[in-house]
Amino acid sequence: MITQPVNFLKRLRDEEVGSPMVKSSVRFLKRIGAEEAGITALETAIILIAFVVVASVFAFTMLTAGTFSTERGKEAIYAGLNEVQSTMEIKGGMIAVAGTGSNTQTVDSLIFTVANALDGEPLNLTNSEAAVVVFEYRDANQRAALENGDWSVKWLGNENGNGLLEVGELAEVTVQLSGNISPSLGTNTTFVIDVKPPSGAVLNLQRTTPAWLDPVNDLK
Repeated sequence: MITQPVNFLKRLRDEEVGSPMVKSSVRFLKRIGAEEAGITALETAIILIAFVVVASVFAFTMLTAGTFSTERGKEAIYAGLNEVQSTMEIKGGMIAVAGTGSNTQTVDSLIFTVANALDGEPLNLTNSEAAVVVFEYRDANQRAALENGDWSVKWLGNENGNGLLEVGELAEVTVQLSGNISPSLGTNTTFVIDVKPPSGAVLNLQRTTPAWLDPVNDLK
């Protein structure tokens, strides 16, 4: 069993194996051995083995540190991709429905259709007490966080009834403004509706009402 280590040490001594750094160290030790008669072959072998062990430990440490940094980088990339894939997008325009009676020049509600962007993760559009998506209205005069009962969802076309906006599904969202903001949204007013999912980018919808409101208005 001792034959292999002895053969390895002989090859190491004759500079047949080892990296350039190891071979240079062997030559250095040979010079020490030639000058110092007190150093035996066994002591030289112990020094060489210790050097090899230390070099191996150092190399392992460097490789481990590199692997750790790579893994952290991958985690950051995957987290970023997850944020992007959890994003909604609007399909088509936004409809402003005017009020009735004496409120024909104020907006009663807003209607728009959203879809899952970039084939991302499903988005929970339940508007009950378990709602996770937040709707916010703001204009030059106010900022209001809308309650869960202030918006509703109507599913269009293909939908499996689980309340999740998945790839290939369309959800028509109606945001009730009348009675939920003050002052009311009138004519010639720029406003923003923010749809904030628990993860992913905020869907920012900025529109301007026309100078005259018809019963139904397409806000470009």
